[in-house]
Amino acid sequence: MIYLATADGWLDLGGAKVRCALGPAGVVAAAAKREGDGASPAGVWPIRRVLYRPDRGPAPETALPLAAIAPDDGWCDAPEDPAYNRPVQLPYPASAERMWRDDHLYDLVVVLGHNDDPPVAGLGSAIFLHLAKPDYAPTHGCVAVHRADLEALLRQAQPGDAVEIRG
Repeated sequence: MIYLATADGWLDLGGAKVRCALGPAGVVAAAAKREGDGASPAGVWPIRRVLYRPDRGPAPETALPLAAIAPDDGWCDAPEDPAYNRPVQLPYPASAERMWRDDHLYDLVVVLGHNDDPPVAGLGSAIFLHLAKPDYAPTHGCVAVHRADLEALLRQAQPGDAVEIRG
């Protein structure tokens, strides 16, 4: 199944449409996506795996590959680094996003297969489907939804499913 996220702020869960947040710069063609541009990349992105914070609830029900986030988990966002757009352990010598966050946005994270096979320096990193802020404020280029909506997606998702981001 392909879950469609559209620039007008909706994600189709396969029959039910739920509100979502995207990047503040809107949706851009994947070839035009640049690190730090605030845009969500258009395209169909395979779901790679699900990460969750075990201290903030049990593992979600899902048939997808699943792993717990640890306090020292990060995601490299430094284009010049060999680990660009890959998970790393913190502290890390290059720029890396902290996965163990205080704001709950990464309590559940779906890793999307954007710019990962292999990563191309500067074309964007850490494109996830994660939890939205209460006011659905824009992400930095990810797709974000309410926790109950993400849990519903995870219950029905199967290996091979994908998220499409469309302008």
